[in-house]
Amino acid sequence: MDTKAYHNEQEKAAFERDLRMREKDSIEVNESRLQHQWYHNFKYVIAGFLFGIVFIKAEIVSWFRIQEMFRLQSFHMYGIIGSAVVTAAISLWLIRKYKVKTIYGEDIVVNVKPYNKGIVIGGLLFGVGWAITGACPGPLYAQLGTGATVIFATLLSALAGTWVYGLVREKLPH
Repeated sequence: MDTKAYHNEQEKAAFERDLRMREKDSIEVNESRLQHQWYHNFKYVIAGFLFGIVFIKAEIVSWFRIQEMFRLQSFHMYGIIGSAVVTAAISLWLIRKYKVKTIYGEDIVVNVKPYNKGIVIGGLLFGVGWAITGACPGPLYAQLGTGATVIFATLLSALAGTWVYGLVREKLPH
């Protein structure tokens, strides 16, 4: 079901080319082509608030918990990360087995991603940044919400890193 309106064939070809490029990235590309009214995004804001509350209550945003993890002093964060990995694995297995579709009836496609050195380099950079700042991208906004305003510098750095990645992604190993 293709309901996205393209102004011309060039725009459609550019979209398809960009999609094929991003399918090579380490992320999944399941983009809906449905067009919704702006107020449909409020459900994501509500989900984000609830997710932030869970992060705070589970102490995922705690700098001390993160430092305990990197110093191998506590199992708390490893348990949370491990249970998230198991949940994701079971969810992906169920999606593939039962050919689950989105709420709008679109197919969910899970592409096979080849393992490469870019994943190792990116993982190491991510881990070093996480250890230094005590924050990964998920809980940044929750940490700001708790009043840890020093995290604003980390948020700006994460946004700058994302912007730089967008500029150089075609030159990186995928």
